[in-house]
Amino acid sequence: MRGLPILVSIILFSISLVTSKSYPNSVVDNFLQCLPKHYHNPSKPIVKAIYTPTHPSFQSVYELHTYNLRVLTHANATHKPMAIVAALHESHVQAAVICAKESGLQVRIRSGGHDYEGLSFSSSVPFVIIDLSNLRSIKIDMKTETAWVQAGATTGELYYRIAEKSKVHAFPAGVCTTLGIGGHFTGGGYGNMLRKFGLSIDNVVDAQLIDAKGRILNRKSMGEDVFWAIRGGGGTSFGIILSWKIKLVRVPPKVTVFQVAKTLEQGATVLVHKWLQVSHKVDKDIFIRIMPVTVAGTGNGNSTVRVSFIGHYLGRTNRLLPFVNASFPELGLQRKDCTEMSWIESTLYWAGFPN
Repeated sequence: MRGLPILVSIILFSISLVTSKSYPNSVVDNFLQCLPKHYHNPSKPIVKAIYTPTHPSFQSVYELHTYNLRVLTHANATHKPMAIVAALHESHVQAAVICAKESGLQVRIRSGGHDYEGLSFSSSVPFVIIDLSNLRSIKIDMKTETAWVQAGATTGELYYRIAEKSKVHAFPAGVCTTLGIGGHFTGGGYGNMLRKFGLSIDNVVDAQLIDAKGRILNRKSMGEDVFWAIRGGGGTSFGIILSWKIKLVRVPPKVTVFQVAKTLEQGATVLVHKWLQVSHKVDKDIFIRIMPVTVAGTGNGNSTVRVSFIGHYLGRTNRLLPFVNASFPELGLQRKDCTEMSWIESTLYWAGFPN
């Protein structure tokens, strides 16, 4: 076991000999040679988590969680990372933070990769990516109605694990099921239950964060000011979020989803105006969003705009209809527009899998 750090150093040095051809300033050499000095889990060697541009899997790992292909297509060599640390253990994250700081490299953090501006995977200065997608543990405690969720887990994985434990518990977060928990929560965490339960961060009770010194801090040790800031203020401004402790919420056995679509010719403009007036005033169990799309017109061959009013209600249809028809009768919501299902089934509906 004593020889393991030496072996890792030799392997990393061999990698750096090749990569130094691309980066003659040897910054990446310093970074790679620093890593084995700061990781603390011999059972998961950090060398298995490192990808440099000469690694055969570098490009696939780089593109794995990249959703904006436009940014990816236009990212030239100077905008790509000198290395990717696809952390397999929290100590890999600690080592990467310390060594990036010592080597003068910028750090970009990526969990789910839903970053349409490319900020988590590109930069105009030398940088490394710390990819958290392998850190995706979810531990649910139904006795306390809480869960610890690592930053690399997705919203879909969280929803699934909750549903495994309970049919009447949920968590308010985004409707897209491939969002990485790490970044989603640091931006607030908007979802279709926010009117009832608030944003995701309103239901976060603790967190684990790695600061610039490589220390792992929790709510108590980071302090209430930092804990407040990471919940909506962008976690990477203050450290790297390893995991969140969340408070689960209770939902009824059945919820109702509905959808009504109208074109401009069918009065969509008037409906949108009314929606703006009433959507924040209706019962808090109701959430309605609009989705406008361009569609083919009728008769004259021109295009038109169709607006879909998509709703979610924490309850059954017979209670929903009186609420909506009293406050938003112009929508003309009918029973045929509504479908009852469990909360976990509704997450699939909102993710674009209605059947």
